[in-house]
Parts: sequence; structure tokens; C-alpha cells
Amino acid sequence: MVKKHNNIVVGLDIGTTKICAIVGEVNNGSVDIVGIGFCPSEGLRKGVVVNIDSTVNSLKKAVEEAELMAGFQISSVYTGISGAHVKGFNSQGIIPIKDREVSEGDVRRVIDAAKAVAIPLDREVIHVLPQEFIVDDQDGIQEPIGMIGVRLETKVHIVSVAATYAQNIIKCANRTGLSVSNIILEQLASSEALLSPDEKELGVLLMDIGGGTTNIAIFSKGSIKHTSVLPLGGNHITGDIAVGLRTPIIEAEKIKKRYGCAFPSIVDRSETIEVPSVGGREPRVLPRRQLCEIIEPRAEEILSLVRRELVKSNCEESVASGIVITGGTALLEGLPELAEKVFNLAVRVGYPTGIGGLSDVVNNPMYSTGVGLVLYGSKNHYRGESQDKNGNMFSGLTNRMKRWFEEAF
Repeated sequence: MVKKHNNIVVGLDIGTTKICAIVGEVNNGSVDIVGIGFCPSEGLRKGVVVNIDSTVNSLKKAVEEAELMAGFQISSVYTGISGAHVKGFNSQGIIPIKDREVSEGDVRRVIDAAKAVAIPLDREVIHVLPQEFIVDDQDGIQEPIGMIGVRLETKVHIVSVAATYAQNIIKCANRTGLSVSNIILEQLASSEALLSPDEKELGVLLMDIGGGTTNIAIFSKGSIKHTSVLPLGGNHITGDIAVGLRTPIIEAEKIKKRYGCAFPSIVDRSETIEVPSVGGREPRVLPRRQLCEIIEPRAEEILSLVRRELVKSNCEESVASGIVITGGTALLEGLPELAEKVFNLAVRVGYPTGIGGLSDVVNNPMYSTGVGLVLYGSKNHYRGESQDKNGNMFSGLTNRMKRWFEEAF
């Protein structure tokens, strides 16, 4: 009999290529990973649910595996959201300070003013992330409560999603017997597991390259400045390999993982690989360089599109600590070297940190979002940030407003 446990937080990473459930046990502020469930993803395309039944089946397998390992019954999860429908933009608000001293009520009012922008009816706001507060002419304030002034301003980053896509994720979880405590932007979750306070302060670009999407988040001066989701990822590289080498998709994925390299100049010209053929033909032996020359253009395209987002965000001069690449595709050999060439910045591959327990098992970029969801959830778990059993995530919006200004700090 699987027992229930009140101190657990579960992160559910519903990705294009994999579904991963990670169970964390929270003790005195520290998080120990006690269970992991993994299942290849079926029913999603570019981060969006396209087949409910297939997604539910994959979810069930991942959750059951995590429950068996942890010995706990999972009832609620924090889940990530991605896809080209995710939109982030900056806004600002200004109010007079009521009693000349900034109170919690003033902070709530100024955040309300900042989020009072026209949002289409088919979209929902999932995050309002303060970048800074300004009391009179004093800017760069992170915690304004208690300060004396006449005028309070704030600059925020707002993230909205297509409501139907979010509701499909909730529906899949509900059909698995789970309630969704909250839906979190995937790159925001990943940042919890990957980025140090120093990197966020100095400025960093986080690039989470998954199977179907590339998630981007830019941090500077301790807060998030820009978010974006590109509908390109590792699956596009796999597709190019399948076409270029005339091999099945399954074999192309294996070849990419075992022999793939995004920077051909670091590969020995004499190296060869065996490539399975289609239609029962004999396998062929080809130079490994040929494979790398197929991978490089697509990898460079993804990186160039990310660079274009960096330029568009006007944060090009604000990422002094460089680039952090994570997600399953980050394991592709030569990708950091190619990124350094494209961005002319320092690049590192991000591995999850800040956890105990089975930390060695999840020490892989592909688990960054799952671990980040657990860490994010552990911070919010005891604030009552949850939803009802029917999966009505948006019913908790009023209560979450009280905590929006805390998310960035």
C-alpha cells in the first residue's frame, strides 16, 4: 500500500519527447529527491498536447514509476508549460503611496496597475514577475515595504498562455488522478535549479533546448527581463539526420546521441559510423564528419534565433556572465563551442543543483525543468498556492496576486 506524505512536492515535466515526474521531500528548507519516474512522451507536439489519451497514458507510467521509487502516493503536482503560444512582455504601473509609507497594500495596488493591460479573452496570465520598484526617483529597489515616499512605481514581466492549452494540461493531469497545484513557465522553473544569485545579478541568458521547443529566459540585476519560446528543438536535428543519412527516425535519434557533434572541426576526419538503412538494405559506413555537417546548420539556426531574441530584448549588454544551455539537447557534443562562436560569450552546460537525496541520478540537463519545478514548488508549497481538486488553476488567481511580488526575490 502506497502511503501519503505531506512534505512532498512533485514536479511534472510534460515535454515533447519525455514526461518526467520528480518527487522531492522538503525538510527544514532543504529538498531531497526521493523518486523519479520517466516515460517517453506521446501525444505532444512542440510542447502542446495534441492527443489527450496518449498524453494521459504516458503521464500514468511516469507517475506510477515515481510513486514506486518514493513510496509515496502522489496527489498534486507542479507542472511546467511551454510552446509557441507562451508570450512574455514587460509592463509598468504607478500609484500614489497612501500614508507616505509603503505597505503591502500599496505593493498589491501597484502590481495591479502594472498588470492592467489588455489581454485577449482566450489567454490567461500565469506570472507577474516584478523587475524592480521605484519610490519617488529611487530605482533598483527589490523590497519597498516600509520605505517613505509619495509615489510608488514598478516594472514587471508578465507571462500569458493560451487558456485552452493550459486547460488541456490540467485535464490530462486530472485524468491521471492528480490535481495541479500550479502551472509554471518551464524556463522560470529551470532557473531555480541552474542559476546562481550572482549570475542573475550580473546578467545571464538561460537557453533550455528540449525536443520540440527552445525556452529562453534573460536575467539581469536579480530579476527576469525577457522570456520567449521558439518552436525548434532537438527533434528538428533528428529529422535532418534521418533525411540526410536516409535512416529511420528512431535510428537517427540513436546516432545523434552517440555520435552527434555540432562543431565539425573538433571531429577527426578518419572517424566513421555505421548507419542503418531503410527498406531492409544493408547498413552503410559513413564519415562521422558527414553527420556533423548535417547537425551544424540546424544547431546554428537555433542559436542564431536565440541571439535574435537577445538583440530584440535590448539586453545584449546585460548578460555579462554569459549563456547557460540546458535541456536534453545540451548534451550534444560541440554545442557549447558553437554557441560561443555565435554569441561571442562564455557558455556553460547547466546541471541541476541545490538538491540532496538522489542528486546523482538527476544530475543531467534533461532533468533541469523537473528539478526546477520541485524547487519552485517547495518555495510556494506552504504559502497555500494551490487549486481545487477539479483542476481550476485560475480560481487561485486572487490569492496568488499577494505573492506575485515575491516570486522574483
